[in-house]
Amino acid sequence: MTPILDSRKLLAFTTLARVGSFTHAARELHLTQSAVSHAIKSLEQDLECRLFDRLGRHVNLTAAGRQLLNHADKILTEMRTAREDLMALTKGLTAGR
Repeated sequence: MTPILDSRKLLAFTTLARVGSFTHAARELHLTQSAVSHAIKSLEQDLECRLFDRLGRHVNLTAAGRQLLNHADKILTEMRTAREDLMALTKGLTAGR
């Protein structure tokens, strides 16, 4: 069975893609560098492809990484929107009582 994409791994991926280093991604996500590295390694294993070229302390997206980034941004945006919509609905239902 194909693993479902994990939102925490996708967030680590998109952050790393944007900032270009594990250290900066970890700082922004309030995680350890090891946790970010583990999330990326696990995501690469789930997808059976390399997402980044490691260049010393910096990383660049591979072709597969660029492809995933387009989807990951949309997925995370949809997840945020769904949560916000549900929270607004819940508040509306609670306020109407």
